[in-house]
Amino acid sequence: MPNVRPAGSVSHHNAGRVVLVSGGANGIGQAICEAFNESGATVVCMDVDEAAATTLNESINFVRGDTSVEEDCQNAVSFAVEQHGGLDILVNNAAIQPPSSYVPLDELPAELWDRMLAINLSGYTFLAKHAVRVMKQQASGVIVNMSSGQAHRTARQVPTYGPIKAANVHQARQWGIEYARNGIRVVSVSPGAIDTPLVRASLEAQGGEKELANRHPLGRIGNPEEVAAAVLWLSSPAASFVTATDLEVDGGLGAFGSFADPYPMSD
Repeated sequence: MPNVRPAGSVSHHNAGRVVLVSGGANGIGQAICEAFNESGATVVCMDVDEAAATTLNESINFVRGDTSVEEDCQNAVSFAVEQHGGLDILVNNAAIQPPSSYVPLDELPAELWDRMLAINLSGYTFLAKHAVRVMKQQASGVIVNMSSGQAHRTARQVPTYGPIKAANVHQARQWGIEYARNGIRVVSVSPGAIDTPLVRASLEAQGGEKELANRHPLGRIGNPEEVAAAVLWLSSPAASFVTATDLEVDGGLGAFGSFADPYPMSD
């Protein structure tokens, strides 16, 4: 696909702000880390993939951690506070969507469901829990939950990822109203098909890029930098009246509704 990069500056008054991004070593997470870094923020990347983290800008801090383990989440938040004096923005991004999860519910292994639930939902909860404790003391902060277009519409053979991503949206709504009086904003972002390793793996399981691209009104799948630009805006003072809501960054795919379903209604 073409290398599309959002027009204009990615700077949204981030100089001096401390940002923690989970799953920041690859794909959308990496683009978010790099975009915040370019905009002047101090960035902490939490990930289990130490090898992938070596490709990040050397000024980005790396903390190895598994988001399904609460102690690791607490340690990542503590690192940001102890090393950089606070935590202004948390981006909950770490998630998995193995090709083996594309099965009907009655064929879904329990251990796969448990692992996806632990990383894609519990991990968001653990990081937000410890981040909120810091942000309440500061009387300010922003949490961004990375969800998915699958949170809003579905298809056959996806009984895991979509339902869990829908819960990420609802987390943002609940936390948003819970902590608004503490000066904390919480939002979610639902990307459509974005050119990442995770999406590449799912394309191999379900079909090619061209077919998927043609279902988008913009005629292509998205670029990680386009999602990162949305996250930077939502995290910035420019979005100061935006909380407890979701932003779809999907090239218009969601507007098609059921007509975008890749599976026929009858076999």
